[in-house]
Amino acid sequence: MIGPKHDGGWSTLASTYLFESKWYNLRQDQVRLPSGDDITYTLVEHPGFVVVVPLTSDGYVILERIYRYTVQRTVIECPAGALDGESPIDAAKRELLEETGFEAGDLASIAHFFGSTGISDEEFHIVVATDLRDTGRTDREATEQMEIIRMPLDEAAELARSGAIADAPSALAILLAHDRR
Repeated sequence: MIGPKHDGGWSTLASTYLFESKWYNLRQDQVRLPSGDDITYTLVEHPGFVVVVPLTSDGYVILERIYRYTVQRTVIECPAGALDGESPIDAAKRELLEETGFEAGDLASIAHFFGSTGISDEEFHIVVATDLRDTGRTDREATEQMEIIRMPLDEAAELARSGAIADAPSALAILLAHDRR
């Protein structure tokens, strides 16, 4: 469970932005620890994102096979994307439609997590989408070179457990959706 926000006895003495973009910021803080020691702490500020688990009525999940330049690999992922200042449910609706062409009759937020607490404030939300309807229309970004795949949720859960679905937020989302079935 994510606890309430507090400073832990750490004091921020100064902050400097080393890099700023519409996707994330890189900030460097001068910090005084509870021990009295002063340190420099560099972190990534991120607006957060949503991971969508689209489930069909016949026990399948809609996934994406997508090339990721950052890791130089093609990976299997759930539809996902930045919050862009909206709620996780609204972002899930948008991302699902843009990336897969599916609309969901029902969306349920099931969990949220921090992705890498030692380096970033990035938080991701997991949303299960059901009552799917294929519109046949997508609106992908140039970097979203993907193939939509449909597989049994049981098989996707096995791939997540084995590490074959290597995107951690997608693997976690699939396993949680599988357990909720």
